[in-house]
Amino acid sequence: MPTFKYQKKTINYTDVGTGKSIVLIHGFTESLKIWTGFATQLSKKYRVITLDLPGHGKSDCLAKVHSMELMAEVVFALLKRIRAGKCMMAGHSMGGYVTLAFAGKYPGMLRGLTLFHSHCFADTPFEQGNRDRTIAIVNQDKFSYVAQFIPGLFPVEVHKKFSKLIERLIQRASRMEKEGVVAALEGMKIREDQSELLKNTKLPVLFILGQKDSKAPVSRLWEMIALPAVSETLILRECGHMGYIEAPEETLNAILGFVRKHL
Repeated sequence: MPTFKYQKKTINYTDVGTGKSIVLIHGFTESLKIWTGFATQLSKKYRVITLDLPGHGKSDCLAKVHSMELMAEVVFALLKRIRAGKCMMAGHSMGGYVTLAFAGKYPGMLRGLTLFHSHCFADTPFEQGNRDRTIAIVNQDKFSYVAQFIPGLFPVEVHKKFSKLIERLIQRASRMEKEGVVAALEGMKIREDQSELLKNTKLPVLFILGQKDSKAPVSRLWEMIALPAVSETLILRECGHMGYIEAPEETLNAILGFVRKHL
């Protein structure tokens, strides 16, 4: 896979297909590999770009805190380097936070954005406290944390169905350096509320939500869905936080339809 240097550190990425650009941003403890199936399909008609965010996959850590803005700067540096032009951007979970930070810093680079099991709100003080407790756990025993965290992204009733994929995700996440996990947690803890950005943006927005998602519960997100002037929403009734695994056909088709309409 190709790489480039940012602040003298290595960032891993992929760039496949031709045409107008779609950028796919993975979530916390994930890597660009989660997008392999989507990229294969989307690249038949579009140029598809993925990357390992700092501290994830095969990309180096950049700092003790990977703020959403810092990670958005890395994405921008990549897109500028490979001359991707204006693009559609989709972010899963933490990748959605990065997508919103990118939209705030570089709105002229975007044609639209997708928040994939993600949202625009900052951590509450209670949630920030949970981040601190999680950081303490990771510093003590990273693997035990990952082994508990990953299955919790799926509804309990599908654990058996996706057991092999869950184990694969655990193994990939366990290879992350502890510093990368902590830097991302620190960055999410201090992220800004992006409600005003969604309210004021002229960009079309696609929301993909899971009704059984404990990390981005639908009941909390009705306010967000109503914010953009132009938006579409897919709510997956039987889905948790991992729609690209739990409902790959539905979520891919939603992104394809959105891209065709706005790109």
